[in-house]
Amino acid sequence: MHYPDGMRALRPFSPDTSAEVHRLLIERWREMKSWQKAGIVDALSRDCEALSLAGIRQRHPDASAEEERLRLGALRVGRELMIRAFGWDPLERGL
Repeated sequence: MHYPDGMRALRPFSPDTSAEVHRLLIERWREMKSWQKAGIVDALSRDCEALSLAGIRQRHPDASAEEERLRLGALRVGRELMIRAFGWDPLERGL
């Protein structure tokens, strides 16, 4: 496949992604303004947080809002930092 100057051949993200679709995707990302990319990253981050909270609520239906916040923090920063920063051990509370 021929790539425009300065563009090297990249492996597709997924085995079911054609080289042409992969090329078009990279091309589109390069055309995007930085604020557009930031908006996509922000939306993805919010979606990840919403999915994480949904999982926490499913596993701990009786958790308070504070406990949900702590459990979300534990997913983000890990057990050791949660213990040092908040004195809260997610393993003691049950995952």
